[in-house]
Amino acid sequence: MIILRHRSMENQNEGLPMIKEISRAVLVCGILLLILGVNVYDSSSFGISQFFSGSPDKTTWMLAGGAVAVVLGLVGLLGRSKTA
Repeated sequence: MIILRHRSMENQNEGLPMIKEISRAVLVCGILLLILGVNVYDSSSFGISQFFSGSPDKTTWMLAGGAVAVVLGLVGLLGRSKTA
């Protein structure tokens, strides 16, 4: 009975390193999206297109998606860990 419990606890912790790796990848992608979004946002063409269209464009979606990805990546990395 004790051996079965030990193995079931071991199986619960097996996927944790994979979640951490995915979280790191999501975090890196989010940071890249934020950097690209800020670079495009600072360009002069963004202000002109935003003035005439008034609707959110790729830059806005890059910034929003990057922010969400960074938050999700951090939550995945710093979230609860099942050790015990």
